[in-house]
Amino acid sequence: MKKLGLLAVAALGMLGVFKSGFAADLPVKAPILPPPPPFSWTGFYIGGNVGAAWAHHDVTDTTIGVDFSRTSDAVFIGGGQVGFNYQMGGFVFGVEGDFDWSGNNNGNANGIAIAGGNIVASARDKWISSVAARFGFASDHWLFYGKAGGGWVGASNLTLTDTITGASITGGGSSSNTGFLVGVGIEYAFTNNWTMKVEYDHLGLDNRTFVVPVGAPFLAGDVISTSHRNVQEFKIGFNYLFNSGPRY
Repeated sequence: MKKLGLLAVAALGMLGVFKSGFAADLPVKAPILPPPPPFSWTGFYIGGNVGAAWAHHDVTDTTIGVDFSRTSDAVFIGGGQVGFNYQMGGFVFGVEGDFDWSGNNNGNANGIAIAGGNIVASARDKWISSVAARFGFASDHWLFYGKAGGGWVGASNLTLTDTITGASITGGGSSSNTGFLVGVGIEYAFTNNWTMKVEYDHLGLDNRTFVVPVGAPFLAGDVISTSHRNVQEFKIGFNYLFNSGPRY
């Protein structure tokens, strides 16, 4: 009986060693990591842009009914923007302000043979700025958005020049022009913080009128008006987004 007991104890000991060795050979499962949070557009951002702009205005001598209208050639623009996004589900809304310098030429209108000379109208846009609400729909790292707000253009006053004699007349009034802005764009986040965008904006400006002073070398007393004034912009830009975390 003693021998049987010793055999039983030895057998149980061998079984324990076998089970311990078998358990040591089993692979250990790695912990399951939670998926990364979805990308969020929420946060402040700052960036820069470059592009092109086109200006148009109808310049009319309403006294004699002569039109100097012309759409300008494309000119280079460049500047920066700052704004804030807030994402709720798939919707993103916020506000953005931007400022761009314009490498504008004089934007001369076609010459008109009046008052014994060849009269051209010119004006030079020096800078363009806007503040607008931005709203759109996000699909992960893509954002499709629209803009609506107000804008300002820093421009030299309208000048009428006789290209034959060299005499000129410059209209009075403010050199800052206000109007409404609408636009559309697409933005893509290629990291959690850096984004690129393509955008089109239309800035409609207020009409302006001035009276040629008495004693001017030509068109004295005539009323000159500028109407249907607008600036169209196409921009490519980048932003650094201070991403505030996952969306909800």
